[in-house]
Amino acid sequence: MRKWIVAGNWKMHNTISESVALAYAIKEGTTGLKNGEVVVAPPFTALHSVGEAIKGSAVALAAQNMYYEDKGAFTGEVSPSMLTDAGCKYVIIGHSERRKYFNESDENVNLKVMKALATGLKPIVCVGETDGERNKGVTQSVVNRQVRKALAGVNKIDHIVIAYEPVWAIGTGKVATSAQAEDVHDFIRRLLVEIYGCMADDVRILYGGSVTKDNIGELIAMEDIDGALVGGASLKPDDFLGIINKMP
Repeated sequence: MRKWIVAGNWKMHNTISESVALAYAIKEGTTGLKNGEVVVAPPFTALHSVGEAIKGSAVALAAQNMYYEDKGAFTGEVSPSMLTDAGCKYVIIGHSERRKYFNESDENVNLKVMKALATGLKPIVCVGETDGERNKGVTQSVVNRQVRKALAGVNKIDHIVIAYEPVWAIGTGKVATSAQAEDVHDFIRRLLVEIYGCMADDVRILYGGSVTKDNIGELIAMEDIDGALVGGASLKPDDFLGIINKMP
């Protein structure tokens, strides 16, 4: 049985002190957690401080992005070794906001995935279609391209997490129905089986897009939904812990 994950993407929110306070609240609220895994992704400035705050707890640290070089003249970028030095276990790669606002391509996503794995980080690879793409009926084609290109050259996927985030549901209040989400999750699972065989059974696929404590129960009941990548609701301890407490 796959171990569920609830990951909180704090995006460009919270100062260091605010991030630490939120981290402590999540740490205290997950004391004794055994069945799954909780991950928090604060902004870069707060990574080290949050890492210290959650040390020894059931909460793991993630970064929201990384560059695919170890070091160099890349102003404004952060390398994977810097992330591991700050205590990161996971890194979010290919989020739709990175693709939309910073022109991140499928090829860039692949370079980051390969480098993260080589550095010992576990990538949470984001895929998902826009509203226009869904309306055109090309959701599977888009997701197929994103998954295949993101994982090109990856031979073992035991450290990969996939997050299906329909772009039209991120920060909009719209949520894919449990049936819509499961349909795409099942497609991703079958795609991974086609590429990797039985290894695909152990890959965790998360749903993201306006996830709340009120809708997570129906989503997590689906066979191929193994957790959630949470945005806005991860910024409030009661909301985020409410999601975690609904997990099986």
